[in-house]
Formats: sequence, structure tokens, C-alpha cells
Amino acid sequence: MSAGRLIICPTPIGNLEDVTLRVLAALREADIVACEDTRRTRILLDRYGVGGTLVSYHEHNERQRAAELVARMRDGAVVALVSDAGTPLVSDPGFVLVQACVAAGLAVEVLPGPSAALAALVASALPADRWHFAGFLPRKHSELQHAFDGPETLVAFESPRRIAASLAVLAEVDPERPVAVCRELTKLHEEVVRGTAAELAARYADAPPRGEVALVVGGAPSASDEIGPALEALKRLVDAGAKPRPAASVVAELTGVSANRLYRALTADQGA
Repeated sequence: MSAGRLIICPTPIGNLEDVTLRVLAALREADIVACEDTRRTRILLDRYGVGGTLVSYHEHNERQRAAELVARMRDGAVVALVSDAGTPLVSDPGFVLVQACVAAGLAVEVLPGPSAALAALVASALPADRWHFAGFLPRKHSELQHAFDGPETLVAFESPRRIAASLAVLAEVDPERPVAVCRELTKLHEEVVRGTAAELAARYADAPPRGEVALVVGGAPSASDEIGPALEALKRLVDAGAKPRPAASVVAELTGVSANRLYRALTADQGA
């Protein structure tokens, strides 16, 4: 194995003081620092008096640059990979380079550090024992609905301009679903707003948040959970000849369970 290697270096997501001592040591050791934006990375390096040769590595030059960096590592160079913020490969470039290093038999060292997804998950006060990271949410209505169907907590990045629309879709599916909108994490204007899907959809409908946003959504309850008795009542009405949608609305008024949830659970049960 060549003495050259790749070091994955997480960088601060907002507050420059969140960089770790190990990351700074790795950046000082590296022969090459591969980064999304050399100007942004230079700000961090200058803050801590770190020199080094910077090269751009982003989504538009990944394959070409990965080949060049692997060749340098085969010759013994140490390459540090950083993204503009957070951990490389987590909705940031780096996957192609890591794959190329593994294929070439080069060592890959991963350092722990800042992650917006983890910070948002913990700040949300939602269950963290089972969770799913979705990257950036899909835009198609049907795909977005499907993204909210999982039983585990969902963590995703979202554009401030689209957060209201995404929350509106979730409110259609389950208005009572717990949600946290985490904005500008670790920065001066950090804000975590918690509430139901319906509450936050209304809050941001005419006043979208500013800055970078991470959305955390509680897992979808199964039909056998809290809606069990209401679903059984709906089944009895349908078996007696009632039409499913009107019957779901009646049961929703009596039980407080969302009519959409009841109808979706009924159709899922019938299709099973």
C-alpha cells in the first residue's frame, strides 16, 4: 500500500470555532487540500494559520479531479478532503474520490466533526434511535408524500423558498405530525421551531425562513398505533356500505384522527 492516503475532514457548518484539533492537524499535514470552494476554505485555514495547497473538488469536476488526486496519492501525497461546511459526502461531493481510493488500495481516514444533519436531529427533540437522512427533499408531490411515509424520524435539507410547500404536503398527509425547522445551526441567528405540520405550514406560508434550513419530521405512526380504534370504526362503516372518504371524514370528526390518515390506512389495509 502506498504511503499516500485520503483524510476526510469535516469543517464547521457556521461557527469556525467548531473545527476539531485533529482536523487542523490533518490540514497542516496534508500536501493537498481538496475543497468545494477554495475561497471559503481559505477563510478557515487563515483563521488558524494553516498553509497548504488548495485545489477545487466539486460536483462538476469530481471524476477528473478524483483521478488526478489518486495519482498523487499513489506517489505518496496526503490529501485532505473538505466541503464548504460539514462532513464531505453527506449531500456534498466526495463519494467518487472515496470509491476511487478504495479501488486503488489507498487508505481512507475519516475524522469526526460537525454535521448539520446530526445537530438538527438532536435539537429537534424527536426520537433519535431510528432515523433516516434524505438529503434534499424531492420536489414532485407524490415523491414528497412518499418521503414522509417512513416509520423513523426523517432528517432532510430544504430550501427556505420551498419549506412552506413541503410542510403543506406533510400537513395534507398528517397535520398532527411533529416537526422541527432548524435554521442557521451554530450561527448567530440559530433558531429551532417545533410544532405540528399544520402549525408550521401556516407559520411559514407567508414568511419563509432565512438562511440554511434542516427539517426534522417525526416518523409516521403505523395503523396499529393510535389510529387503531378509529380505523376499526371506519372499516365497520365501509363494510356496512358507506363510501370510504365520507366515512373517514365522519370518523375523523368523532375521534380527532386525520381523515387522510384514516383513508390511507384503510386503502393500505385493503391492498394488503
